[in-house]
Amino acid sequence: MYYPYLRGKQFELIALQELGGLLEVNRDKISPVIEPVKYSTTLKNTLVKLMRLNINFTVIINPEVGDLVGDLNRIISLLESEVQDFDNFQPGIILNRKANFKDILEIIKRSSLKPLGITLIHNEEFENIGDIIGIIESQYFHVINNIINFSKTGKRYYREFDPETRISLDDYFRARDRNKDYLLANNSAFSEEHIYYRQDGYKGFGDYLTIGEAYSETGALPYAVAIHISYVADDKKIRVKHFVSDSNDDQSDVGRKFAEALEKLVGWADSNDVNTIAINQFRELHKMGHFPGLGSLKKLSVMNHIEVVLSLI
Repeated sequence: MYYPYLRGKQFELIALQELGGLLEVNRDKISPVIEPVKYSTTLKNTLVKLMRLNINFTVIINPEVGDLVGDLNRIISLLESEVQDFDNFQPGIILNRKANFKDILEIIKRSSLKPLGITLIHNEEFENIGDIIGIIESQYFHVINNIINFSKTGKRYYREFDPETRISLDDYFRARDRNKDYLLANNSAFSEEHIYYRQDGYKGFGDYLTIGEAYSETGALPYAVAIHISYVADDKKIRVKHFVSDSNDDQSDVGRKFAEALEKLVGWADSNDVNTIAINQFRELHKMGHFPGLGSLKKLSVMNHIEVVLSLI
């Protein structure tokens, strides 16, 4: 089972919406985890779309980043108004030293929500985690997901949890300081979790897709445009190709930079007979000579990554 971790920014959420048909036929393989960072129509529409397609998902109640940090009641109200009687979802709680999990659970319990259970995202290690989970299970909800963030906990931490609840999460995207740095590192290893997660003792695995865990709201015009495309290597592991523009000396004419990167992407995809939903949309953009904006590049990269992972499990 695949648990893609999305920060709930506009184009990441639109990616889920546009993949609706693919997610529906793969609903036994995927359960998106959304950390909402902004109260928006796009967030509402995405939750409604997932609900109508009966796709299991998690919405984190106590996000660590974005405009909704500390605004638990607003997120609960959103779920009450949009999700209503749907029960095929989980509220998510990020466990860290700042989170008073008992207070958060009481807020959820007093709401009108009727979730299947709860998802715990372990962003710190707790020596008494067994006691914490025991309290949650006995007084509040059955714990059905323990998402263990390997970038913030040790790998042996998973031994504390019921094997049927363990999900691994890590940041496999090898980010560079500048987009033009991907010219030298134009092909990166990503992960092999889809091959080994079961024998390692997990019921599922997650990643931060081709975005990475780092969060930022700011965005200046880039010197270089880079398009990150996941693909399946000959050894069945996931790798990422980086297609980068060439005219990278200044921040002018981003559309031209996109066209340069897109030309390389389409040439590679045609040579290797790559035909995901997103790749075919890139082909259409290439044919039209259209630059859809930088947000759309992230959307298509996310869409492609999800489709690649689903093809492997």
